Amino acid sequence: MPKNSKVTQREHSSEHVTESVADLLAHEEPVDYKRSVLNVTAESWDKQKDAEDEAEAENRPAWNSKLQYILAQIGYSVGLGNVWRFPYLCQKNGGGAYLVPYLVLLIIIGLPLFFLELAVGQRIRRGSIGVWNYICPRLGGIGYASCLVCFFVGLYYNVIIGWSIFYFFKSFQYPLPWSECPLVKNGTLAVVETECERSSATTYFWYRETLDISNSISESGGLNWKMTLCLLVAWSLVGLAMIKGIQSSGKVMYFSSLFPYVVLVCFLVRGLLLRGAVDGIMHMFTPKLDKMLDPQVWREAATQVFFALGLGFGGVIAFSSYNKQDNNCHFDATLVSFINFFTSVLATLVVFAVLGFKANIMNEKCVVENAEKILGYLNTNVLSHDLIPPHVNFSHLTAKDYNEMYRVIMTVKEGHFKELGLDACLLEDELNKSVQGTGLAFIAFTEAMTHFPASPFWSVMFFLMLINLGLGSMIGTMSGITTPIIDTFKVRKEVFTVGCCIFAFLVGLIFVQRSGNYFVTMFDDYSATLPLTVVVILENIAVAWIYGTKKFMQELTEMLGFRPYQFYYYTWKYVSPICMAVLMTASVIQLGVSPPGYSAWIREEAAEKFLFYPTWAMAILISLIILASLPLPLVFILRQFHLVSDGSNALSVTYKKGRMMKDISNLEDNDETRFILSKVPSETPSPMPTHRSYLGPGSNSPMEMSNAPNGRYGSGYLLASTPESEL
Repeated sequence: MPKNSKVTQREHSSEHVTESVADLLAHEEPVDYKRSVLNVTAESWDKQKDAEDEAEAENRPAWNSKLQYILAQIGYSVGLGNVWRFPYLCQKNGGGAYLVPYLVLLIIIGLPLFFLELAVGQRIRRGSIGVWNYICPRLGGIGYASCLVCFFVGLYYNVIIGWSIFYFFKSFQYPLPWSECPLVKNGTLAVVETECERSSATTYFWYRETLDISNSISESGGLNWKMTLCLLVAWSLVGLAMIKGIQSSGKVMYFSSLFPYVVLVCFLVRGLLLRGAVDGIMHMFTPKLDKMLDPQVWREAATQVFFALGLGFGGVIAFSSYNKQDNNCHFDATLVSFINFFTSVLATLVVFAVLGFKANIMNEKCVVENAEKILGYLNTNVLSHDLIPPHVNFSHLTAKDYNEMYRVIMTVKEGHFKELGLDACLLEDELNKSVQGTGLAFIAFTEAMTHFPASPFWSVMFFLMLINLGLGSMIGTMSGITTPIIDTFKVRKEVFTVGCCIFAFLVGLIFVQRSGNYFVTMFDDYSATLPLTVVVILENIAVAWIYGTKKFMQELTEMLGFRPYQFYYYTWKYVSPICMAVLMTASVIQLGVSPPGYSAWIREEAAEKFLFYPTWAMAILISLIILASLPLPLVFILRQFHLVSDGSNALSVTYKKGRMMKDISNLEDNDETRFILSKVPSETPSPMPTHRSYLGPGSNSPMEMSNAPNGRYGSGYLLASTPESEL
């Protein structure tokens, strides 16, 4: 500082100093604003800590290319739900008509909230904990809640990858092991396993050979060692992919994100060449317009949009935090959202082409079995030969001929028809047997593949696709845990990642006992839905109503180089919060109306049976919801009543030029609005002009001292061109 400057003169005089910080800075030498920071914080400056933060900002990992980042976001958002959840909802809720509410809700809820998460992650360059501590300290529990939900979801999601790994290795044999029922010795005779005979070969292989499932959640049955090994392999894959952060996971994404599309396209081409594929696709997209007026359809569409994009988990924020700050995240949000949608449609085409083929196969089997019954009745004179139309040939009986014969017999034998035990064998009935989740992937789809030529090849491809879809989502889910924890608590990346995977594997053993599938169902249904809905609502409120939509839009303009559409202003401020509140209310009502239960496989009956959760399981279920939501009120209370400082009860100003800093810290409460430079702040108070505040070059919106988020992670303001300082 020049010796004749006003500041230096004041230091050698006895006059009181009354200038504001802005006045003082006006007399400073010209500074390099790229290295200049105005820090408004309750903490005194720690030179070593500040140097560490600067080094961390400069050394923060970054994506090797834009393609790698886009593939990571696609791999995270496109998961197993696109393959086995969306097609089921589409069929259940009106076929092609379901696409209308889904697309509408994707545009007014999914895209704006996805853009919001991408923007805050890229702007602040921190994980979910750091981002929400920065924007609104009292809502800092959002980040911790996201981490807990990611942990719960990761626990059971990796079990599904373990199941896929088991089927993958079992696919390297011909014929496929689930193509026929096993034989058991009964003395000198070999008979078909009763449980398999009463169900089907694929159903038996899933429930008995794979899961060795118990009859209820109360019967543990001990660990299933095959699934335990598969779970260990799954967590090892995730750990290896995550060990080096995005340096390792980014490279994995090139394969795990692109390979599923190769498989889906191959399956689509192969599926369209199968007999009956067109029947499945026509059934799929035949619109039932009356369904569009059903509120339940809109609720399920909103839930699917919500989870398809991975909102609230923290993975989206974690991935975007490794971006350069001038990255066009609006383009990314639009691209990933619609790729996700078109992937769901592609998967739906594949699923129903294959299920259409399966329906034709099953319908032909039904015709053959019932034709044999009719021949038996004809030979025993239960039915007269006069009932059979003359053109019907039992050697080449078509579905059309059988339906004609069926109607004649039903009309003539109206009084005793039920005793005959004949089935209608309608293709429509087979196509209406909607399946989802594990029922689709491990039973219906596997059964269809047994009828494919070269079935082991297609089975290997299918389950390798499921492994890659699951792995892409797991990397994003784990990033939602590791990135914020590493950013906040400065733990070693490799140590924490390995420790987290080992701990998750040990806790996940609950899912590989014989009753484990029932716990997977419980966690899938209840651990994430309600807590995540609350998390996303609070994210929306924190940005739109507490931080300020206008301010956020202005900063997005500076970051992107163009102003986002006004559409986002209104969706963030009004539309999305209202829609999410309605969805949360509907979810709570749904929980209350539908008693919590699960489908149990009863070995003796070889059939599924709906059972209610016992009291202890209900306690676990409720605890999951409470535990995942607990950080939200807990952090709010701790910071609202100053049990944990958030930096809002004191104010200090530090100005740094390179390594030089003026520091005023620990001001008294009655001096918080006064910026003075004297030995005792309270001796010579001078109000800070409310209309003046220091703005770096290029800033065109004043910093609001009174109600804006303050500080590092919510306790200070940094105004500079460094990525951490511009939100």
